[in-house]
Amino acid sequence: MTDKSSRVYVILGNAQWNFADCQTALSRVPARMISLPAFETEDEMIARTRDADALVVSSAPVTRGVMSALEGLKVVVRTGVGYDVIDVPAATELGVIVVNIPDLWIREVANHALALLLAWNRGIVVMDRQVHAGVWTGRVPGSHTGALHGEIVGIVGLGNIGSAFARRVAALETKVIACDPYVDDQRFAALGVERVTLETLVHTLLNAETRHLIGAAFFGRMKPTAILINTSRGPVVDEQALARALRDKRLAGAALDVWEDEPVARDNPLLKMDNVIATPHAAYFSSAAVAQIPRRCGEEIARVLTGQRPLNVVNPEVYTTGAVRRAR
Repeated sequence: MTDKSSRVYVILGNAQWNFADCQTALSRVPARMISLPAFETEDEMIARTRDADALVVSSAPVTRGVMSALEGLKVVVRTGVGYDVIDVPAATELGVIVVNIPDLWIREVANHALALLLAWNRGIVVMDRQVHAGVWTGRVPGSHTGALHGEIVGIVGLGNIGSAFARRVAALETKVIACDPYVDDQRFAALGVERVTLETLVHTLLNAETRHLIGAAFFGRMKPTAILINTSRGPVVDEQALARALRDKRLAGAALDVWEDEPVARDNPLLKMDNVIATPHAAYFSSAAVAQIPRRCGEEIARVLTGQRPLNVVNPEVYTTGAVRRAR
């Protein structure tokens, strides 16, 4: 007897997630979930997922070639907020719905950004190393660290995570300024945030407009006492320009959770600098948040496969009158 269940392929790479709740959420469709490892090539991905009705991806690239070859593919779900691994324009053209989970990591990433700011400001990493090495100075290292109240904190991107960070950092008696041309004045006013041009990067999505948004010219306008925090996407920051700015003391320091190439290369010059705090793209992580991913992904796919509209559609153009949509 032929299995007529829809095929849902979950491609998580090295992520160690139990996706059983995704299958549970799909049980009403019916659909069969198949977990796959990371692929080396586009051709291998196509060969292993040829009959896919849906894909769930973390870091696996979903290209035009993949979506064109998977003729039954109706929806691609990204397990987090950013969706730069998916060719969204191609998906829209081909009628494939793209879904993300934009509200899942808001608190975690905002907390991580705040933790990086506090760790750098208080010299936590340096002091920890000193104490472990038997050095007892009795002071916070650096000439411009130790106090935050009265300082200016600039945010690029006042979306969900940027807003959550703004609320948190304002509680430290800082002045919060932000740049976001897509957010109205009411949002700024409600948060007590002043609208300005670009100052200090904290959070923004990666797209054609924001790639290397923070580069040499940007660093040239920053105060030498400023630090840069990036918890969004690595390529938003030009790492070579950042390394030069730090070497030339045009910038006091940086705290980075995301990198242009991941995993970050061991010979990356930023890793050799004492004024750089590095974390491994882990800002999103909490046990509670991660536990929700499988169910949330499964529920969105179930909506598509039963003719409903998902809650979080990245490319709503597929729902306009006359648009091509494979889910019909």
